Order: sequence, then structure tokens, then C-alpha cells
Amino acid sequence: MYPIIWLGVVIVFVATELATTQLTTIWFAGGALVAFALSFFDGINIWVQLVVFVLVSVILLIFTRPALIRLVEKNKVKTNVETVPGKIALVSEQIDNLQSKGAVDIAGITWTARAQQDDEIIAVGEKVVVLRVEGVKVIVKKV
Repeated sequence: MYPIIWLGVVIVFVATELATTQLTTIWFAGGALVAFALSFFDGINIWVQLVVFVLVSVILLIFTRPALIRLVEKNKVKTNVETVPGKIALVSEQIDNLQSKGAVDIAGITWTARAQQDDEIIAVGEKVVVLRVEGVKVIVKKV
């Protein structure tokens, strides 16, 4: 009876991982798979199977998840927005937070811009560095 239960647990964890793709439940599927294999041996009771399930799952989670996350992130292509922070831009319209005005050119694209400090006014032609993107605006400071 226990092999059927462990097989069900494996299926539930794999299905959950496929639905979420967060790389968390797959490790518990690995632990359940080991417990499934142990359930075929007569001398190994359910408590031993449960302990092995927990231990294998935690070991897999702690030691293999970080490496796999790094591998997945390494191959991830950044979107345009993710590449903007840290870039140098040229002010194309005076930046004045109090008047809600300002624009910068970054690699040929015009972005609405705000200064990091509300009381700061940055003139046309000044170079700024993009600190972050907030919605459709970039937050900048003078270089």
C-alpha cells in the first residue's frame, strides 16, 4: 500500500512543480521517489521512509537548488528595462521634479526622467547615471 501512496506523492510534487516552475517542490519529489523505492523492502517501516523522505528532500533542496538557480539565471536574457540601471544618459529635456518635467536619451531611446533629489534641477545636455526604473520613468543623478 505504501508504494502507491509514495507514487501519488511523487506525482503531486512533480505536477505542482510543473504548474509553478519555482524549483522548490521538485526536490520533495526526489525525496518521495527515494521513499517510494524503500517502500518495496519489507524490513523498512513507514517511519524510516518518512525520515528518509524528509532528509533526502532537505539535502536536495539545500545543496542542488542554489546551483540550478545560478545555472538558470546565467542563461536568462535580460530585458531592455533590466539593462537600463547604471547606464549613462544625456538630458534632452530639463529635469525638474516639482514641475513634473524631464527626459533623457539612453541608447537612442527617450525616457521620461526624474532626479533622485526632488529639489534638484538638471539642465539639458548634462550627463546623468540611471539609478533605477520606476514604472516608465528613470530615476537619475548627475554624473
